[in-house]
Amino acid sequence: MALSYAEEREANIRRNRQVLLDLGVQKLIPVNEPKEQPRVKSKKRAVDTEEYDEAPPRKTVRAEVLPDTPSSDGRRRSNRISNHASIPDLRRGTPLPLTVKNVVSSSSDSPSKKRKHDPKVYGHIPGVEVGSWWASREECSNDAIHAPWVAGIAPGKNGAYSIALSGGYEDDVDDGYAFTYTGAGGRDLKGTKAAPKNLRTAEQSYDQSFENNNNKALKRSVETGKPVRVIRGFKLQSKYGPSEGYRYDGLYEVKQCWMEKGLGGYLVCKFAFVRTGGQPDIPVNSNKAGN
Repeated sequence: MALSYAEEREANIRRNRQVLLDLGVQKLIPVNEPKEQPRVKSKKRAVDTEEYDEAPPRKTVRAEVLPDTPSSDGRRRSNRISNHASIPDLRRGTPLPLTVKNVVSSSSDSPSKKRKHDPKVYGHIPGVEVGSWWASREECSNDAIHAPWVAGIAPGKNGAYSIALSGGYEDDVDDGYAFTYTGAGGRDLKGTKAAPKNLRTAEQSYDQSFENNNNKALKRSVETGKPVRVIRGFKLQSKYGPSEGYRYDGLYEVKQCWMEKGLGGYLVCKFAFVRTGGQPDIPVNSNKAGN
């Protein structure tokens, strides 16, 4: 008897979680995880960046955001302010004072900020602290933490430089200090007539492969052990996902890769990530729940 979609999803989640348990994930999770801080209320709400297979159309962002506040090493952190007082702020320590930062126009004649560092390196980016926040993927790219504006994987010769967790597949598991990740490909990038070139609306229509450049890079990460930078985005349905914006959660190693049948019946490339030691704890978002 064929399993229903819900039953198949639960079976995949159990299987993926067992992969993490076999890697000793429970030994990595702190007994007392840090909780979120109260979030400051603002008058306006930022416009979310849509997902496209190319650089998204540039729209003017009308929002008030927290200041680029200097950290202990001189780097500035940015964050988008919610217009809901109930949404928590996952920053650590005392909430920052509310001031208005200059809003960067996203019109087509406004050039992106010039990078100070090369994103095509393995490990931390100089001056970028674990826990840093950005309002958009463009800002993450400008600070070299994750270069692609849309793609979830930044491939390199000796493994992936970074990945973004934002949305993803429904049967992936995120335990914060380890997670499973479904690779790229298997979707028609043309999208639909109503939503052309929209990666998020296209259903998987063929098998993924490790010959895909992004998947090949993650498979190479297993072989080389090179660390991968990980950012989590607000679309991630996990208690470790931020309520808004994108947060840098540090370095992970890709411990395992395999193929399995996905929820749509097509084969997908799967990867198991485990966080490296000696990094700040990941805050928990009590407003979210996930696998």
